[in-house]
Amino acid sequence: MTAIKNWWRGFEEKHTGVAQFLMFFVFSNAVTVLQFVLMPALRSWFSSTDLVNTDFQVFPVGANVDGSQYYMFDYPAGEISDGGGGGLAYFLAVQITLAVAQIINFFLQRNITFKSNTSAWVAAAWYFLAYVIITFVAAAAQGFYKEPVYSFFMDTLDWGSTGETVADVTTMVINAAISFWVFFPIFKIIFKRVPEDEVEGTAGAAQVADAGAAGHAEAPSRVGDEDATAATTASPDPGPEGR
Repeated sequence: MTAIKNWWRGFEEKHTGVAQFLMFFVFSNAVTVLQFVLMPALRSWFSSTDLVNTDFQVFPVGANVDGSQYYMFDYPAGEISDGGGGGLAYFLAVQITLAVAQIINFFLQRNITFKSNTSAWVAAAWYFLAYVIITFVAAAAQGFYKEPVYSFFMDTLDWGSTGETVADVTTMVINAAISFWVFFPIFKIIFKRVPEDEVEGTAGAAQVADAGAAGHAEAPSRVGDEDATAATTASPDPGPEGR
């Protein structure tokens, strides 16, 4: 095991970009496997509630081929097996799955793949923005492939409920593929690693600034003390007659 670790460290030093891509690939696929498990489980749970009968069709952006309204997030009420779109139950299952996966992915990629030592809060803010944008892009794309994918596995192949599960996995694979190719260049930008001396220099500058501020705050009191001492020394002794 030690030999493998040493070999990998040497490989990282010589081929940093390739090593990052390989680690990114491994973690992305691990997170995708998690989605394969989590998404059907959440769908099954939410579908047992009345959420499946609640329409969730928002952000109209044009029309479908048949002239009907096209929604960026298009989840009409009803079970998919009954011709519906899964309703709010399907939407929540997809979005919660993606959110959990991306939170885990954030820490794995930042701390292990890219070994970033810059501000985690700044990186998280950019990551969240990228996640929101990609979510909208993926949702818009899903409007084109969701119905054909489910129809193919459930109706064309006549796999019924098994086909529905396979379609669940297929849609998650497509979502994961979109995220994979879009996130890698984004991570290269937001998960930066700067030389340690720069990090230490920044921390040192902050400490110097804090010390300077503290010194300025103490200066008036020292001046006041010096003035009081000078006044006491300068005052003449009134002597016996003046006492």
